[in-house]
Amino acid sequence: QVQLVESGGGLVQPGDSLRLSCVISGRISNDFGMAWFRQPPGKDREFVGSVNWNFINRTFYGDSAKDRFTVSKDSAKNSVFLHLNNLRSEDTAVYYCAAKRDMWYASYSAPHEYDYWGQGTQVTVSS
Repeated sequence: QVQLVESGGGLVQPGDSLRLSCVISGRISNDFGMAWFRQPPGKDREFVGSVNWNFINRTFYGDSAKDRFTVSKDSAKNSVFLHLNNLRSEDTAVYYCAAKRDMWYASYSAPHEYDYWGQGTQVTVSS
């Protein structure tokens, strides 16, 4: 069984940066992919970005990333990160970490395609 625990959210001001972390427990093999989603208040969950767990380390981004967000991983620490830069009020959301089996070198952006989810971490951007 795979478990995901996010951390790093909080209340920040516009223009600030945050780094969200997702610690993975359980067995993750090279076919896995890790992703970040977010769910703004009253809206659907949307894809932010993903990274393949194998050595290729390929990343993919959704429109919401808009060149301000970066996904990275540290395999030795079984962790995935989401770097949020130049935050705006519209980035306010609950951010979720997700894992998918059999991802290999591809990317998937629909929430229902992912097998495991964390509990989410709240990011609030407000002046």
